[in-house]
Amino acid sequence: MARPGSGVLGGGYSSQSMARVVVWEWLNEHGRWRPYNAAVCHHIENVLKGDARGTVILGQVDAQLAPYVIDLQSMHQFRQDTGTMRPVQRNFYDPSSAPGKGIVWEWENDCGSWTPYDMELCVSIQNAYEKQHPWLDLSSLGFSYVVDFDGMSQTNRQSQRKRRIRRRMDLAYPLIAGSIPKSQSWPVGTSSGTPCTCQQCMLVHSTRAASNAILALQQRRKLYGTGGGATGVVRQSNTFAGSSLWSPATTVVEMNGVNFPCAPAIVTLPSKHALTINGQNNLNRPGTQRITVTASRGSVPPGVLALPVKNLTGSGPVHPALAGMTGILMCAAGLPVCLTRAPKPILHPPPISKSDLKPVPGINSIRRKTKKKHLRKGKNPEDVVRRYTEKIKTAPDEDCTICMERLATVSGYEGVLSYRGIKPELVGKLGKCGHMYHLLCLVAMYNNGNKDGSLQCPTCKAIYGEKTGTQPPGKMEYHVIPHSLPGCSDTKTIRIVYDIPAGIQTTEHPNPGKKYSARGFPRHCYLPDNEKGRKVLKLLIMAWDRRLIFTIGTSSTTGETDTVVWNEIHHKTEFGSNLTGHGYPDPNYLDNVMRELAAHGVGEDNLKD
Repeated sequence: MARPGSGVLGGGYSSQSMARVVVWEWLNEHGRWRPYNAAVCHHIENVLKGDARGTVILGQVDAQLAPYVIDLQSMHQFRQDTGTMRPVQRNFYDPSSAPGKGIVWEWENDCGSWTPYDMELCVSIQNAYEKQHPWLDLSSLGFSYVVDFDGMSQTNRQSQRKRRIRRRMDLAYPLIAGSIPKSQSWPVGTSSGTPCTCQQCMLVHSTRAASNAILALQQRRKLYGTGGGATGVVRQSNTFAGSSLWSPATTVVEMNGVNFPCAPAIVTLPSKHALTINGQNNLNRPGTQRITVTASRGSVPPGVLALPVKNLTGSGPVHPALAGMTGILMCAAGLPVCLTRAPKPILHPPPISKSDLKPVPGINSIRRKTKKKHLRKGKNPEDVVRRYTEKIKTAPDEDCTICMERLATVSGYEGVLSYRGIKPELVGKLGKCGHMYHLLCLVAMYNNGNKDGSLQCPTCKAIYGEKTGTQPPGKMEYHVIPHSLPGCSDTKTIRIVYDIPAGIQTTEHPNPGKKYSARGFPRHCYLPDNEKGRKVLKLLIMAWDRRLIFTIGTSSTTGETDTVVWNEIHHKTEFGSNLTGHGYPDPNYLDNVMRELAAHGVGEDNLKD
C-alpha cells in the first residue's frame, strides 16, 4: 500500500513570501538542538505576537516544564530553581514536512519510554517513509544508525543493537507567513494587554532583568578578559539591614577597574533565614552540600544570613523559584551566593588494602590482557559464506534484504564484486535461521564488517561463528572487595578494572594511522558477588577476550572523535549511588546486560560447566 503524502525536507527558504512551519528548539549539553513539542511552540508563538521581548512561561502549557521560562529578548531558556540557562532558536520547515503534518517519529529508550528524534532527523525519516524506501541510513546526518521501516526499528551499525521506533500523529506545529525574522534578534516591541498577575508570572517577570544582566556580565567578561583568576569587588551604597537582602539603591560592580551598574532590586525574606557565601558566579543545583567563600571549604563568615533551599520535589522553607531568583539577582550584581548543591555520585568504595582483595570464587585468573598478537586474523570471505550457508536451487519470489533485488534475479553487486565460484545469481540459505540472500551479497556484507570469520544475519541478527570486535589492546582485572552495593547488603562486591592506553588506529579502525585517545581510564565497574553476578563476570571476560567491550568511535558524552568508547554493553560505574543511572540498586541490570551480551554472541550456552 502506498504511503500518504510527499513531504519535502525544508530547513529554511529563499522566498520570503512562503508559508513556513515554526519549530522552537533548545540546545542540550551534547550540542544537539532538541525540539519543543507542538503545543509549546504554539504557546511561544502566541507570546511572541504580543511582545517580541516578552517572557514565555512554559509551565502554563506543559506541567513537566514548570521550572522553565524563555526570555525572547536574549533567546535563552532559564530554569528557575537552578539558574541553568540554555540557548534557544526558532527554526523553519516546509508545511508539507513532518512538523507541518503533526507527525512525530520516536525511538524507545532504555526505560521503555519514547524519545522524539531531533527535528532534522524526524523530517528526513518522514521524507524517506513517504517515498516508500524500505530503510534509511542516518550516517549522512552524523548518526551510526539504520532505520528499518518494515520492522519499525533502528539498528546501531557498530553494535547491531536494535531498538523499536514508532510514528505517531500529534498537533501540527504553528504555521506563519511573511518575512522571516533573524533567529537570534527580535525587534523591540511593546507589551499589549494586561500582564498576568499569577504568582509564577510575577516571579518570572521579576527575574527577566536579572537574567539579562547575567548575559551582559558574561559578555563583558569576555570583552575585558577577566579570566578564571579575576576577582570582583562589589560596592554598595547601603549595607545589609534587617531581612532585606539589599536596598533599592543602585549597585556598582567593579571588575578589573571597570564599573558596571546593575539594576536595583529588593528581595525580602524572613529574618530567620541567612545567606551562605560562595565565591562562584553561577548557581549550584539544589542538594545537600554547601560551599563557602573561598575555593576550598571553610567557615561561614559571622553575621551573614543563610538561605535554605529545597528541591522541586523535596521540602524546605524557601520555594526553589524564589531561591533561584535570589541567586540570579545576586550573581548579576556580582555578589557571592550559595545555594545547596546536588549530591555527587559515589563512584568508588572506601579505601581498600591489597590484602583485602580476594579472587572471585569459581574464576581462576584475576587478569586478562589483549595484546597486538591477540588481534583477529582475516578469513577468506568465500570460505566463510560457504561454511554457514547452503545453496538454493530454486529461489523464492521475495527480495534479498541486502541488495533489495529479487532473489530470482542477479545480485545488485554484480559488476561491483567478482569472486571465483560465486556467481551473482546464486542464492544461499543460512543454516540456523533459514533466511535467504544472494551469496554475493553475503560476501559484500562480510567484507564491510570485521572480517573475523563470523556472519550475522541482517534480518534476525543470529550470529554464525564467533563474533569479535575492534577493541584496542589493554587489560582487564577483577577481584572481590569487602564492601556491599546498595540493594545487595548480604553480598560482597566484584570490582572490574579496565585499563586501555591511547595508541594508533589500525586498518580495522575508522581512521588507520591516526592517534586515538583513551579518556577516563582505568574505569572501575561493579557487580554483586553472588551466583548471577559471577555468571555475568564470566560472560564479560569472554566478551573482553573477543574484544567486544570497547571500540574506537565518537563519544556520545563529549562529542570527541577517535576515542575509546563503550560498545553497547552497559556497565555499572557508580559504587554507592545511582544518580546517573549507572549504579545500584537496579534489580533488572544483570538480566539486561546478559541480553546485551547475547546480542553480541556471548550467551550462557558459551559457558563451560
